Amino acid sequence: MPQAPDDLRALVEDYLEGLELWPQLHGQADSVRYSLTVGGKRVRPVICLATAEAAGADAESALAAGCALELVHTFSLVHDDLPALDDDEERRGQPSTWKRYGEAVGILAGDALLAEAFRLATSYETPHIARELAQATLGMIGGQYLDITGTAPDEVTLHRLKTGCLFAATVGLGLWVAGVPEAEQRAWRAFGDELGLLFQIVDDILDADGYVVTHGVDGARRLADEAAERARARLAEVAADTSVLRDIVDGLAVRTA
Repeated sequence: MPQAPDDLRALVEDYLEGLELWPQLHGQADSVRYSLTVGGKRVRPVICLATAEAAGADAESALAAGCALELVHTFSLVHDDLPALDDDEERRGQPSTWKRYGEAVGILAGDALLAEAFRLATSYETPHIARELAQATLGMIGGQYLDITGTAPDEVTLHRLKTGCLFAATVGLGLWVAGVPEAEQRAWRAFGDELGLLFQIVDDILDADGYVVTHGVDGARRLADEAAERARARLAEVAADTSVLRDIVDGLAVRTA
């Protein structure tokens, strides 16, 4: 029987808490652990574990891949908060990493998180895990560039890269862990694309930003509902028990925080 999202989240938290960082980080490890402790709901690794399990693998086998993705996500937040970018002094009610440890250590914390992510990704025999993570990370960085320079050709491209790449990778990583052949991944990956769009729109609704600015609250809500419905439709095309993933879609569609 597939594990519920809360159970998968508990697996992720336990894994991250026990994660052994590279010893040569020395004192820099403190800022890395701090950055992880002010993390969010671990949505990305939970989706990765749920995908792997739905595709026939043990959820635990995807922990390194899912947590590698969470480290990349955390790296992006740590660097986003820096004065050169968003200049945010708080992250989820706590001092942001650079505010607590200083700007230089904050930069190094992000660097270390990224390197540790790829150390986890390369613990698998297949190179597909690290390649998927690298491509998603590069896409996210490209999206960030388009955002800060104001050079995005359109709204869809910006969010597909900035947010969607990591969400698509949550599904892709789970598939590679489960050994799903690339030729059989199409419907799964279409689901991941819709999931990323759904998350971004709902996030903008909560922040009164992005899609809300361009489409209004009602328009953004309609777009979110449509993305959620398309995500469910893509799951229906998959010959597997995707009930947990559907529950995650339902939860994201109505989240209020």
